[in-house]
Amino acid sequence: MSGVLPDSEIAALVDAGALLCEPALAEGQIQPASIDLRLGSVAFRVRASFLAGAGRSVADRLADFEMHRIDLSAGAVLEKGCVYVVPLVERLALPDDIEAVANAKSSTGRLDLLTRTITDGGVEFDRIPKGYTGPLYGEICPRSFSVLVRPGMRLNQIRFRRGHAVLTDERLRALHSESPLVDREPVISEGLGFSVDLQPTDDSLVGYRAKPHSGVIDLDRVGVHDPTAFWEEVRTGTGRIILDPGAFYILVSREAVTIPPTHAAEMAPYLAMVGEFRVHYAGFFDPGFGWAAAGGAGSRGVLEVRCHEAPFALEHGQIVGRLVYEEMAAPPSVLYGAGIASNYQGQGLKLSKHFKAG
Repeated sequence: MSGVLPDSEIAALVDAGALLCEPALAEGQIQPASIDLRLGSVAFRVRASFLAGAGRSVADRLADFEMHRIDLSAGAVLEKGCVYVVPLVERLALPDDIEAVANAKSSTGRLDLLTRTITDGGVEFDRIPKGYTGPLYGEICPRSFSVLVRPGMRLNQIRFRRGHAVLTDERLRALHSESPLVDREPVISEGLGFSVDLQPTDDSLVGYRAKPHSGVIDLDRVGVHDPTAFWEEVRTGTGRIILDPGAFYILVSREAVTIPPTHAAEMAPYLAMVGEFRVHYAGFFDPGFGWAAAGGAGSRGVLEVRCHEAPFALEHGQIVGRLVYEEMAAPPSVLYGAGIASNYQGQGLKLSKHFKAG
C-alpha cells in the first residue's frame, strides 16, 4: 500500500536487510513513522559543505575536502561555524519501490544544529532515491552553539515512502472537515499554513534568541543546561519583533496542530518572497502529534527561525511556514506521545530538552 511506512514496516525493512546496521538497533530507535540514525565513531572536518554528485561517492569527495579527522569514541566537541561529515551506523539497500527522506530531529533543530544526510551519488540533501544501496553520512554544522557528541547519538532521522503520499489541498480540506487539524480557520495552500504567535495572552515572552558567545552543550545531558547561559528572552507588547541578520530565534506557532494517526506531516518553507528569513530545520511531525487520544489535544509547532541579509519586521499572525501532510501506508502501532519518550507532546514555546525547565 502506498504512503509513509509505519513502525511495523520499518522493522520489516530491517528484518529484510533493506536497512543494515552494526551494532543492532537500539531501544526506541524506531519511531511511529521514522527511524533515528546514529553517529559513527569518526568525524571529518571539511572545508565546505558538499554533495557527492552523480556517479561519485562521498568517500571520493572527502578526499577533496577533508582537513582532519576526529575520533569521537571518548566524546569530542564539534565547533560552532565548522562543517563536519560523520559516517552513520545505518546503511541502506532499498527496494526499487521505496524512497526515503531524512530530516533533523526536533531537539537538533532547536539547537540551530544544521544536520543533513548525504549519500553516494546524491544530488540533493536529505533525499534518497528508490533502490539506493550504500552508506549514509551526516553533515553537521553547529550554527549557534558548539556541541559535545559521541558515537551512537541520534541527530537526524529518516522516513520511508512507497508511491505518492502527499495530500492535495482539496484532500487536506476534506481531512480538516473530518478531524480538525488546527484550532482556527485553516490557511490551505500547498499545505497547511503556520503563522507566528507574537501576542501571547498571559505574558510578553514570545521567543528566545541564541546568545552569540556561549559554552558547549553536551548532547547527552538532558534538562541540566542553564538556558540563561545560551539564550536571551524575546519580549514584545506590540505584536512585532525585528529579526536581526544572522541571529537564530525560537518562536512558536499561533495554531495548535493535530496530526491524525492515519497521516504524517513535514514542515516546509512557506515562500521565499515573504521575508528575509528561513523557518525550517527539524521538519517531521509524527502520527499522533497533538492528537487528544495520545495526550496532545493540539500541540503548537516550534519555529526555528534564522534571519538572512536584512533586518526583518515579523508581525503577529504572519504566515511563516506550512505543513505538508502525507498519508500513512498504515497507522503505526504506537503514536507520538502515547507510551513513548516524546519530549514535545502538548508543547507551547519550548527550548530543546537539554535545558532546565523555567
